[in-house]
Amino acid sequence: MSQWLKGLLVGGVVAALVTLVAAGEWQGASRSSPPIARMADGKPNLNGIWAANNAANWDIQTHKARQGPVIALGAAFSVPGGMGVVEGNEIPYKPEAVAQRDANGKDWMTKDPEVKCYLPGVPRATYMPYPFQIVQSTEPNDILLSYEFASASRIIHMSTNQESPTDTWMGWSNGRWDGDTLVVDVKNFVDQTWFDRAGNYHSDALHVVERYTPLTPDVIQYEATIEDPNVFTRPWKMSMPLYRRVEKSAQLMEYKCVEFAEELMYGHLSKQPKQ
Repeated sequence: MSQWLKGLLVGGVVAALVTLVAAGEWQGASRSSPPIARMADGKPNLNGIWAANNAANWDIQTHKARQGPVIALGAAFSVPGGMGVVEGNEIPYKPEAVAQRDANGKDWMTKDPEVKCYLPGVPRATYMPYPFQIVQSTEPNDILLSYEFASASRIIHMSTNQESPTDTWMGWSNGRWDGDTLVVDVKNFVDQTWFDRAGNYHSDALHVVERYTPLTPDVIQYEATIEDPNVFTRPWKMSMPLYRRVEKSAQLMEYKCVEFAEELMYGHLSKQPKQ
């Protein structure tokens, strides 16, 4: 056999091996992600501190970078550009609701519940630029979500399908497992939370269905389906990955921001002249 033919055959074998390895088929190799951690009952273990890494808290739709609210501060507090987290990048507002959304966005510095340190609501609490913690056990199997901003928290009721005694800022959460996906049905909201600083809002008819699907031990795919017949013409969806904080010192810090908002909200009352 000629050297030329030998070289051709060797080159063909090498190319085939490279293709097999790249396809994850050589010697049974697999390109699948690492197995997710599991609890003693076999359910995915979501325990840990998690955070989104996007600009959805500024605007859940795709948006350009823009000047912040205080020109004298220059780039400080300017708005970063970001890719939207809304499916199709469209929020199906009713025509009469668009004006309210626009008015909210124009005056967000005085109207945004975040500015006033109100509880952020769902799903906004998930993608604010602060971490949150999932605390999960097998007995009892209810799940606690604790958020850094304003010390917000909520319980996902897994044992019983309970109804809320009243409307609340964080809603009432009932959960179930759909395979490896944690599905959370959230209702009974007040109408005073927003989805972002752009003024996207809802009424007290808001209904959110969340899905937490672990992709790897350190990544959860988060999805929230939004329904509110008072504001939107149809249900719509947002989704994003959530990342585990893996540093050894990871923990929730205390962010009780009420005292930072007191002057904004009540300063005019304390400065009234005595009669």
